[in-house]
Amino acid sequence: MKILVCCGNGLGSSFMIEMNIKKVLKELNVKAEVDHSDLASAKGIKADVFVGTRDIAEQLKGLGKHIISLNSMIDLNELKEKLNETFKEMGIV
Repeated sequence: MKILVCCGNGLGSSFMIEMNIKKVLKELNVKAEVDHSDLASAKGIKADVFVGTRDIAEQLKGLGKHIISLNSMIDLNELKEKLNETFKEMGIV
C-alpha cells in the first residue's frame, strides 16, 4: 500500500504530515510506503491513499478512491482516526 501526502509546494507541510503518518502507522501496526509531493506532481503518482489538508483535499478528488482531508496538519489524534477509518474501509484493519 502506498500513501501520498500532498501540499501546494510539496515541501514543509507535506513532509511533516508524512513523518506523522509514519508514527501513526507504527502505532496501528500497518505497513505502508509513505511519500510526499506537490499537488501538480501528485497527478502522475499512483497511490492507494491521498492525504492533504482541507484546503487542497478537494483538488485530490479524482486521483484515487481514498482521500483523507485533514483539518489540522499537527493533530495526531485526527490523523490516526482518519487513517484508521480509511484502513477499515479498505479492509486492512
